[in-house]
Amino acid sequence: MKQLRGFASDNNAGVHPEILSAISNANAGHAIAYGDDVMTEKAISTFKDLLGNDIEVFLVFTGTAANVLGMNNIGQSFHSIICAETAHINVDECGAPEKFTGMKLLSVKTPDGKLSIHSIKQYMHGFGFEHHSQPGIISITQPTELGTLYTVSEIKDLADFAHQHNMYLQMDGARISNAVASLGISVKEFTTDAGVDVLSFGGTKNGMMYGEAVVFLNKKHASNFKYFRKQGMQLASKMRYISAQFNTFFENNLWIKNADHANKMARLLFEKVKDIEGVKVTQEVQANGVFAIIPGQIISKLQNAYFFYVWDEHTHEVRWMCSFDTTEEDINEFSALLKRMISEL
Repeated sequence: MKQLRGFASDNNAGVHPEILSAISNANAGHAIAYGDDVMTEKAISTFKDLLGNDIEVFLVFTGTAANVLGMNNIGQSFHSIICAETAHINVDECGAPEKFTGMKLLSVKTPDGKLSIHSIKQYMHGFGFEHHSQPGIISITQPTELGTLYTVSEIKDLADFAHQHNMYLQMDGARISNAVASLGISVKEFTTDAGVDVLSFGGTKNGMMYGEAVVFLNKKHASNFKYFRKQGMQLASKMRYISAQFNTFFENNLWIKNADHANKMARLLFEKVKDIEGVKVTQEVQANGVFAIIPGQIISKLQNAYFFYVWDEHTHEVRWMCSFDTTEEDINEFSALLKRMISEL
């Protein structure tokens, strides 16, 4: 029986063959543990080539750890973190940011997953008042959980606003490769150069087996992080296996090629479904996800053929994610089945 690739998450995709081979190649001989190996040295050097020399890079296992530990290092327990209501840190990290940092999450309703200065002003009060948590961090996701993208100027405006109020700007870049591929600019332009303070740089959703990076885009913000990484159980003894993945990830721009393919598949899916009667695409398709409202009667049956997640059960909005290994055949067969199921209602 043919095993169909679904559209639930780019986390569901396998490991890119070149990265799987890199893990195997890293298995030869001995290497100094805890990151004091040549592969990790090379990976950190490449991060600096991409993001600037005045940075500090720390590899970790998971995206949740990258977000939580990164923010923990720049904030205090009496701070609050302002984020979009749909942010991963607010919805999908099981309260880890609040549990491990002590900071309060303040969420903002948005139509497209993007924060703006106007939308966060509701929380810009109570400075110096000991009865209120103090606004300390603005957290944004690029691309957002709704698949939309911040422009460079939008990020810069948020960074400037944060810094004017003695706050920090953190970026969740779990799918940062997709942002780079879509925007067609260097990653440095919308991170370091735009004023982002700490970045979670993702690899798992774009062809790696596991591995993310916490990147402090100003060295002074990295003080004591190595201790928090250890306390947070994210210091890999055999770090070379994460580093080897990142080295192949960056080599010959595999990270961009993988993300560009996933983005193109999402745009193809959009083109295939946008004119189907009964389908309403709800967000601009800017990365590798398509959000749409479809008839509720067909959702479970369609999921049995191609698994995906329901984003909003009340409105029957669903999310279809494309991956580095999604094919045109997947798109064509899925969209044809969707059209047929709707026509049979």
